[in-house]
Amino acid sequence: MKSLHAAGNAVLLAAAALLVAAPADAAQGPSIGKESFGKLADGTRVDRYTLRNAHGMRVRILTYGGIIQMLDVPDRKGREANVALGFATLKDYVDKNGGPYFGALIGRYANRIAKGRFTLDGKTYRLPVNNGPNSLHGGIKGFNTKVWKATVVRGRGTVGLRLTYVSKAGEEGYPGTLTTSVTYTLGTANRLRLDYRATTDKATIVNLTNHSYFNLAGEGTGDAYGHLLQVNASRYTPTDSTQIPTGKLAPVKGTPFDFTRPHTIGERIRANDPQLLVGHGYDHNFVLNQRRPGEPVLAATVTEPRSGRVLRLSTTQPGVQLYTGNYLDGSLIGTSGHAYRQGDAFALETQHFPDSPNHPNFPSTVLRPGQVFTSTTTYAFSTTR
Repeated sequence: MKSLHAAGNAVLLAAAALLVAAPADAAQGPSIGKESFGKLADGTRVDRYTLRNAHGMRVRILTYGGIIQMLDVPDRKGREANVALGFATLKDYVDKNGGPYFGALIGRYANRIAKGRFTLDGKTYRLPVNNGPNSLHGGIKGFNTKVWKATVVRGRGTVGLRLTYVSKAGEEGYPGTLTTSVTYTLGTANRLRLDYRATTDKATIVNLTNHSYFNLAGEGTGDAYGHLLQVNASRYTPTDSTQIPTGKLAPVKGTPFDFTRPHTIGERIRANDPQLLVGHGYDHNFVLNQRRPGEPVLAATVTEPRSGRVLRLSTTQPGVQLYTGNYLDGSLIGTSGHAYRQGDAFALETQHFPDSPNHPNFPSTVLRPGQVFTSTTTYAFSTTR
């Protein structure tokens, strides 16, 4: 009887996997499926949701860290490939994702806060230091380590996954209880939209992003230095030796940071520029050219010439961090079984500026009771001819 029971379970699991993997019907619109991705050491279940449409786009999202584990899009010949870096197992995400943050939701504060300190309403708060002398990406156990509550949402011609997490007052040193939701939405077009929302019961600071790494030639295919990049930013925020902004909004003109016209990522990455030496490549915030604060703008366009894949990134945020995988050293094995090395991908993290609480001239990241933080980021994929 035990063997029959096991066989029955195997059939059910196989059927569930087929349901998750079944292609979307163009007449029915995009689809969403759910499967188990394992359990944490304390027994907490982690699920994986798969969103797909009828045009070759598939996004796999984990409730652990809100992670985009895989993102399949077609090339100019219709051949699909996963263009997002990640791990194959939950164990790898738990044990190894504290450095790269592959695909994860980042909070409470994305990027760095100098010396893990900021002052709000006359009170100084101290945060865990986990990046040299600074606090990075929310601290030691940021939002990337949390299991988020998932709710499927459906619209006209869209499917989505709303992830919610409540960060209690004092978590990682931050004041106030922060309730955060991030909704991933996929429609008939090859466009993934992320809508962020947060409220608090006490004055706090908030800066949310997603930390996906992309290689439009396909994950595990080698470096991304040949990708053409254009960034809608005439200024950037240079940093000190610990990668904390100096407070200056410097012009990109005449520097390796000028992507106002397309350049390959690798064209100037080894230039003898003090800023590139500090970050071991690009790891800098660009000040987006917005007409009005909070207005959605096309932040960046990335083209991979061989496959013809194009990524257009739009956001309502004032900045975007370009990171070129400078610290990938070959020790991490990705979903395809290939080792990730320096420059094998790029990240474009939409955000407020790093260390904003300590720079009054930067856009404010303060959130107070009664206010609602919202932002939207869209990843639109297409191909060249």
